[in-house]
Amino acid sequence: MHKYLLFLAAMLFCSCSADNEAKAETPTMNKIYITIGGQTQSATLVDNDATRELVAALQDAPITVTLNDNNFEIWGSLGKSLTTKNEQMTAQPGDIVLYNGSNICIFYESNSWSYTRLGHIDGLSENELRTFLKAGQNNISVTLSLTSSTTAIKSVNGNRLKNGDYYSLNGVKVENPSKGIYIKNGKKVIL
Repeated sequence: MHKYLLFLAAMLFCSCSADNEAKAETPTMNKIYITIGGQTQSATLVDNDATRELVAALQDAPITVTLNDNNFEIWGSLGKSLTTKNEQMTAQPGDIVLYNGSNICIFYESNSWSYTRLGHIDGLSENELRTFLKAGQNNISVTLSLTSSTTAIKSVNGNRLKNGDYYSLNGVKVENPSKGIYIKNGKKVIL
């Protein structure tokens, strides 16, 4: 009987461990990742029908779209329609919205209009957003996904960065750093 109980305990332990591993690999459904020009940034999603539909589509495969500049945002067709719940708002830099049900807009400046809010890019200053979103350019390839393998600097070559410039944690040069964590002269610094 004792051996039988030990066997059951071992099976229960293995089953729980497998469940925990599966949960650890499951992407967080309130985050998506945006990749532009080899740089990836996370974005926090709001909870609504449109974001649930977007996450469901991204579970099948990443979505790559071509966006164009509009002097305050990059925007273009998402390639599918999502449920809208438009409301008059003033979108802020970093906001991600749905326009007309099938167009995605990512802002680097503000604009007031009736949109369906999707989310916000995490942790970039306005200057970093302009650089990341390739403000002023057209035909920008943007990939949306649920996972990312490139969300931070993997290594820093200190000899090349000893010029006193500040870099964000995703490797973008920052002209006017504000409060936050940066790389300066090959080392992390907190302002």
